[in-house]
Amino acid sequence: MNPERIYTVLLGPHISEKAAIGAEDANQFVFKVAIDANKLEVKKAVEKLFKVKVEKVQVIKVKGKTKRNRYGLAKRPDWKKAYVRLEQGHEIDFAEVE
Repeated sequence: MNPERIYTVLLGPHISEKAAIGAEDANQFVFKVAIDANKLEVKKAVEKLFKVKVEKVQVIKVKGKTKRNRYGLAKRPDWKKAYVRLEQGHEIDFAEVE
């Protein structure tokens, strides 16, 4: 994988109540990823950036909502998120990331 691609695959962590429960119980973290990223790219990017071992990756494409505004209907963009399960003994601490 191209070293520049690693930094464009992961867009940031996705913080939600469900993500927090998964992080505590299943050693699982949720990331917003590029719309054209696949599971292998996400796995390699997480392993290189955070220096951890990834056990499993699940990727979900989230459809953007249709919202009303004063000009009529507008659609928010579609986006993609990845659930990344780490192997036992590995952990990501977002405060220590460079």
